[in-house]
Amino acid sequence: MSKHDSSLDNNITGTVTRYGRVSGTMAGLAMKLAGEKFLGLKIDRDTHATDLMLALGNLKGPLMKVGQILSTIPEALPPEYADAFQQLQSNAPPMNPSFVRRRMRHELGANWETRFTSFDMNATAAASLGQVHKAVTLSGDNIACKLQYPDMQSAITADLNQLKIIFLIYQMYDQSIKTDEIFEELKDRLFEELDYKREARHQKLYTHLLRNEDNVHVPHIFDDLSTDRLLVSQWVDGTKILNFKDADVETRNQIALNLFRAWYVPLYHAGIIHGDPHLGNYSVRPDLSINLMDFGCIRIFPPSFVNGVIQLYRSLQNNDMTQTVHAFEIWGFENLTKEQIEILSVWARFLYDPILDDKVRVIGQAKHGVYGRETAQHVHTELKRIGGGIKIPREFVFMDRAALGLGSVFIHLQAEINWHQLFEELINNFDIKNIETTQKELFPQFGL
Repeated sequence: MSKHDSSLDNNITGTVTRYGRVSGTMAGLAMKLAGEKFLGLKIDRDTHATDLMLALGNLKGPLMKVGQILSTIPEALPPEYADAFQQLQSNAPPMNPSFVRRRMRHELGANWETRFTSFDMNATAAASLGQVHKAVTLSGDNIACKLQYPDMQSAITADLNQLKIIFLIYQMYDQSIKTDEIFEELKDRLFEELDYKREARHQKLYTHLLRNEDNVHVPHIFDDLSTDRLLVSQWVDGTKILNFKDADVETRNQIALNLFRAWYVPLYHAGIIHGDPHLGNYSVRPDLSINLMDFGCIRIFPPSFVNGVIQLYRSLQNNDMTQTVHAFEIWGFENLTKEQIEILSVWARFLYDPILDDKVRVIGQAKHGVYGRETAQHVHTELKRIGGGIKIPREFVFMDRAALGLGSVFIHLQAEINWHQLFEELINNFDIKNIETTQKELFPQFGL
């Protein structure tokens, strides 16, 4: 048997094994939910959701990442499951040194070690799709080498097939939300995250977009050492953001302001958002400026969608229901009834409340550990009550996730800021034509 055949067999075996493990988990979910729906059997959903979370957490990989994403999208899963998935951890078992050597040899060739002054074989961080190693270039630069786990394409394909089953089961007993577009959005973004050359282009784009933001730093890319599955960038030192929870209010406020600029300047100037506001994706420098990292999940919005975000803000500000309907239509919601619009407006008012309120305040509270939980439960219950089913537009998925994720960070910091004034300054003189022009200029330049 050839080396290629052996590798192929190992990939197939790994995929089949993964299908079996995930399918067993999904089969248990299906049996219990079907029994509840069709036989009148009652299950303890909190306990069952925790069991499911533990099973998916043990699998690691893409499905674990999907679980984390779904936990921040209140429309995607029943509250019991969203709460449980919130606890999924992003730390996967790292590859051992001999395995790392094989992977590096595959990416950079047999003499790969000669391209570094030093390379730490022990990972400094391990996540769902890859792990990071610290190294030093021949010219003395400290670098971070993000090395992708093998055969992730097959793992994502297998996990997405199981995710589709989760959604189908969900819709069997709860038809308030149609999940087709949510699934397609997650699928596209996950496969994009496997392309490290694409991520490198995103990182360079963000370097450009934030070039005038002195308090935000994007690590430099080393193209000569990067491949499709190895991303090498400048090593940046910083302190974990949660270490500042007990700092003085001026310090906490400054960090929050810097994070706000890092996320929302690209959105309102170019229609682009960093879709993964995970605590591990930024760190704080001694001067309180921040390092922004991990550009695998970048969402580019049509200019019209960004315009819809501002239109909805103005409609809530003016209590203009006609403008609210128009904003939802711009976002891609179709054939909404008056009742559905009123219920969705409850969620919109929750998200927009901090920037509608013209005063210094904390952004909100995370009751029971999940930002927006009670409001999301109320909205979900009301949508289920009136029936009809709402099709969630694809763009809504990561917009929602970014708003909730960043809001959670601000809550951790207990930042006290006039969010209304901050937002008004950001969108001052907003013109959709400027975003259209910016995208036309930048996308060819960065290969997007």
